[in-house]
This record gives sequence, structure tokens and C-alpha cells, in this order.
Amino acid sequence: MLAPPPHAFYYLTNFQRALDWISQRYADLLIAEETDFIATFPALPQAARALFVRMMMRRGTLFRASKLDYPEIGCPLAAAGALPAHWVGHDPALCLDELAALLLKPELVQAFQLPAPLKSARKSAQLDALRLDPAHAEARAFSQWAPATNDTALRLLAQPLCDRLRLIFFGNLNQDWSEFVLADLGTFRYERVEFSPDSRGFRHRADIDHYLRLHACKERYHAGEAAAAILPDLATAMPVGGVGNPWLDSRRERLMFQLGQAFEKEQDWHQAHAVYAACGHPGARGRAIRVLEKDQKFEQAFTLLETARAAPESEAERQQLLRIAPRLARKLGHPAIAGRRATPVERIDLALPDRPGLRVEGAVLEHLWRDEAPVFYVENTLANALFGLLCWRAVFAAIPGAFFHPFHRGPADLYRADFHARRRDEFDDCLALLDHDGYREAILQTFHQKSGLQSPFVAWDHVGHELIELALDCIPAAHLKLWCQRILQDVRENRSGFPDLIQFWPQEKRYRMIEVKGPGDRLQDNQLRWIDYCARHNMPVTVCYLQWQRAAA
Repeated sequence: MLAPPPHAFYYLTNFQRALDWISQRYADLLIAEETDFIATFPALPQAARALFVRMMMRRGTLFRASKLDYPEIGCPLAAAGALPAHWVGHDPALCLDELAALLLKPELVQAFQLPAPLKSARKSAQLDALRLDPAHAEARAFSQWAPATNDTALRLLAQPLCDRLRLIFFGNLNQDWSEFVLADLGTFRYERVEFSPDSRGFRHRADIDHYLRLHACKERYHAGEAAAAILPDLATAMPVGGVGNPWLDSRRERLMFQLGQAFEKEQDWHQAHAVYAACGHPGARGRAIRVLEKDQKFEQAFTLLETARAAPESEAERQQLLRIAPRLARKLGHPAIAGRRATPVERIDLALPDRPGLRVEGAVLEHLWRDEAPVFYVENTLANALFGLLCWRAVFAAIPGAFFHPFHRGPADLYRADFHARRRDEFDDCLALLDHDGYREAILQTFHQKSGLQSPFVAWDHVGHELIELALDCIPAAHLKLWCQRILQDVRENRSGFPDLIQFWPQEKRYRMIEVKGPGDRLQDNQLRWIDYCARHNMPVTVCYLQWQRAAA
């Protein structure tokens, strides 16, 4: 078990570090409430500050005082008494549902003197019965609802303010203050990046406001609210055409794409097309063509298809267009459009005994394994690791806006279209190592120096030193370079789709990649693209189709 942090108030120290960081880097963006909080907080008694942070880091905003039992803080009510009243409410008025969330089932029975039939009922049933009584409709203080508990409640009123401060520090609401603790414990270790004054997630106060409004729309979408109700508010939250912040704009475009998918699922073709047409998220144009086709607007779909074919946004879109074009041409009576033939790929057909619990990849791995030719299940991990290790300094280059706090797993612009272009010189230097023998030493040195550090490309639990060395022994540098170049063309799409297995012949300094498909399974689009790319560049790739042999009855 990991040892706890060395001092009792570690969480308070960490929170103050975050406040100092925000004050130093974002002072010009803060509103009065945030500035006042940052100025007031350090001057409060230590126990009061510690209690506030403890409450802030817990789930919800309502707490029973008796449950805020922290030895280093002491009496929670005494500590809370030193906090400003607009930060924490003492014995606040609670509605019935809020009260029930704080009371245990026996306490609920005692507080309302529930009759015998309800005493053994589920808490939810007890609450349903209590809601029927008009006398319970009015909010009251916890101490009035349940005096027998000899307890009181505290309500954290400053949670929206704390969420904004967390957003400003991390640049998102997915991370929380536990990042500090996990880093202190060594659970997660991060690359140290030089931060310039321009290294900020938000450049203007409007960026923060736009993020919060966008986040609210996103939360509603994930809660299952209808796309038709969210769309107008999204248009208000962030104007069409963007706000001049590429990172924020990309988040908006992604939500727009998801709303388009929701309309498409409802078969509201008109609204789905309108959303896709106004959306710049990768794949939106292809979906717009498909929606027009489903709506039987074939001419309009074909016109958009021709525009897209003239300048495809990516390999993924080109692949999609090649699939749609012949079908649309046929429906319109146009001359046939031939799709591009895939490069022939070696095929293996196997029939192996069915063993319960054994996946198809494992069965093929065992069958093909030879002492002189070991096989490894790597899928996307090996190619990404080799790329990540070779290009580590380019990936973690201190580009303005890429890193703006100490807990980045990777750059914030990793999936932006200009990710490569913004670091072209750094990537060119890294890939140039593949033109001579320096790449091997560089990759192994990075493996040892950076082992365990968070990376968007290196999954340390899946790639060990032995596998990396074996890969470097058997995979030509020219092939590694082709892998890296394709990943950089489209990081989001091309970091996945690699074949499942890799087999090495160390004595012969060669390898082959093997994609495994079980009964009824077929190659996915990203797998087809990678397999075709490897085949076109004469890299050894095989597709293995496995059928299970059933034992005789």
C-alpha cells in the first residue's frame, strides 16, 4: 500500500499552490469574487481553511457536521465558524429530499415517527410516503427536522466558485484536485514542461464563460436530454463560427457532431443535415452526405460528394466517399464510379479447437508461436510506443497553449489538425534519427529516462524493455518512419487500427503483423486503412481468419 503524504495538511498545501498558480498566471481574467477569494483564503485560520478544502473535495455540497471528522481539524463547527457566511451556510434550510440524503434509514424512521408498516420499507418508499404529507413541503433546518440526532448540517455555498477556479487551473472540468495527491503518492508521474507566460488554457474571460456554458450543454446531452432542446442553447452559449480559441471551438464542434448523430438516430434527416452542414468536426461532411442520401436528396448528396472528393479532409473521409460514390452514381443513373482496389494482402485461414475463455487473438498467438519466432499481442501499443519514445521531446515541446498546468498527460492540442505543423521542426529532428543508427539509442534512452511518466502514446504496462529491443532488432528503420509519418498525418484516427499481433524472427531480423478475425467478425475501417498502407509500402502484414472447431458430442 502506498504511504500517505508526509504531512496532515497536504491537501491544503496543494490547494494553496493552485490558488497561487491561478493568481500568478490568470490575474487579468479573474472577476471580483475570484480575486476576493484568493486574497481572503490564506488569512483564515488553518483549521477553517482545511475544513473548506475537505468539503470542497467531497461529493455534493451538503454535509452533516458529525461526518466531517478529521483529526487534524478538530471540531468542524468551530472550524466552520471562521469561514465567511457566503462560503458555507450553517444549519441551512433543507427540503425533504435533501434531508433524506443526510439521514440513515433508522434516523428517518425516528425523525418522523413512521408507523410500523413503513419502518421496514425501503428508504425510497418511506420518502414517497412522506412526500404525500403537505406538512413536509416546507424547507426547514436540519436541526429542526431531526433534533434527536443532536447534529447539524453545513452547506458549501462556494462550490460554483471552486469549480470555476478548478476550470481555470486545469483548463477542463474532467480533472480535479486529487491530481495533486496522486502525483504526491507517485501514482501518476508527469513530464516537466517549461511554462512560458503564454502557456494558458484561457486567454480571455469570455473563454471561461464560453467553456462553462458549453459544459452545461454537454452535461444535458449526456443526461439524455433531447437534441432539439439543447441546440438553441448551444448556439447561444458559443456563436457559430467559433470564438477565436481553437481548443474551445473544437469542443463545440464535437458536441455539434454528437447532436447531429442524435437527430440522425431519430431519423430527423432535415435537422441532422442542418447540424452537420454547420459543423467542422472531422466526419461531419461525410455524415451530411449520408443523411441527404437517406432523405432521398440524391442530387444534393452527389454535389456535396463531388466537392468532398476534390479535397478530402482525411484518409477516413476518402475511404467513406469511395464507399458512397458508386451507390449514389447508380441511383442517379450516372456513369459507374469504380472504387480503388485495395492492395492484396496475405491471408491465413485457421481452424482451431474451441477453448472456453480463450480469445481469438490468444488462440492464434499460441498456434503461431515458435521459440525462434515469438508472437506478441500488441494491437496499437507497440507502434504508438515506438513513436512516442522516438518523438518524446517533440510531443512535449513547450508550444504556447499546449501545456498550462503540471498535470498534463499530453498536449492539449494533440488532436488538432495543426498538431504536427506547430511542431514541424521538432518532429523533423526526431524522424531524422531514423536515417541513421541514432534512433535505436534515442528510443532506448528515452525508455529508461521517462519510464512511467504519463504519455498519450506510451502504455508502460504493455510495452517492456525486451519487447522494445526485439522490435528495434527486427523492424527496419524505414518502416518505423512510415508508421510515424502516418500517425502524424491524423493523430486521432491513425493512432489506432494497427494489427493485433506481431511476430519476430530475431535471427533473420524480420517481422510480420497479423490482424486476427474470429467467426462473423470483419475488418473495421481504421484497420483496413492501416493494412492497406502497410501493404502499399511493402511492410509484412497478414490477415488471419479463425474458425472454431467444435468438439464432437
